[in-house]
Amino acid sequence: MRLLVLGGTWFLGRAVVEGALAQGWRVTTFNRGRSGADVLGVRAVRGDRTVAADLARLAEHGPWDAVIDTSSTDLAPREVLLAATALRGRVARWVHVSTVSVYADWPHHALTEESGLLECPAGADSSYGWTGADGSPTVYGFQKAGGERAVAQWFGDAAVFLRPGVILGPGEYVGRLPWWLRRAERGGRFIAPGPAARHIQPVDVRDVAAFALDRAASRDGDGGGYNVTHPDGISFEEFVRACVEVTGGSGRPVWTDPETLAEHRVTQWTELPLWRTHAGVWSVSPARAVSAGLRCRPVTDTIRDTWAWLAHQGKPVEHPRWAEHGISPDKEEKILTAL
Repeated sequence: MRLLVLGGTWFLGRAVVEGALAQGWRVTTFNRGRSGADVLGVRAVRGDRTVAADLARLAEHGPWDAVIDTSSTDLAPREVLLAATALRGRVARWVHVSTVSVYADWPHHALTEESGLLECPAGADSSYGWTGADGSPTVYGFQKAGGERAVAQWFGDAAVFLRPGVILGPGEYVGRLPWWLRRAERGGRFIAPGPAARHIQPVDVRDVAAFALDRAASRDGDGGGYNVTHPDGISFEEFVRACVEVTGGSGRPVWTDPETLAEHRVTQWTELPLWRTHAGVWSVSPARAVSAGLRCRPVTDTIRDTWAWLAHQGKPVEHPRWAEHGISPDKEEKILTAL
């Protein structure tokens, strides 16, 4: 199997590369060489995927049986289209890492893989879309929907779109799970967003990578979208308890209702990572993905393995999103005192 990975040096991209090499695949990676070291055993091609000449040079290294695109997070649709155009005829199948944010009803309503998408043209630039007053839809969601359309324009039924919600695990660069682990380790009373029974669906990076590789190897005409979310998930109470247990910390969660958190202007999704009150945020069915072979380890395993990685290695790369996550100690203490 000949695989091209756009990205391939950190978090999901690295997990994809390591999984492919373990299966004996021949792997080419394409990136600028700035965000992490290459995995030993790949053929690394350097270049900027927003530059047509670099993409043309990459295409000369093909053909490949499949490409897995893990590096389009911050790209405009027309930049995704540029890569798809350059690689058509050189790649048989395109596996595109997208997001649940492409759905028009996310995060307000429950979703399936048949739910409607936001509208964005394949040739749109980075200015296309808008963010709603309550934080949805988002410019990001419009942009990613346009990226999907750009790939579909050239690859049709040979295009696969993976739509994860939140990806956690060793090597996480965003800092969601690492923040909870460090907070649990620090000990003392800490705010936990109620209700404690709230169900969440984060998925392990290694399970996303395994499913991406499986879809890359498939030739059954089974393109289209797959919601890569945890089919079982975990309650927030179990999640917090696991963070305390694996760190050996003395943290004591204080479950706080959403109204109180709103009164104190606690920002959802960032100041308390993974907490969001919209009804559909964690109601994303992965039925089609599960039917196609998605298998997810228990979230508690992800928590344990992330702590082991964090305790020995720390942040994989410097990334601005890391600093966005977590409530400040002063603000937390003020809320706890008020309670």
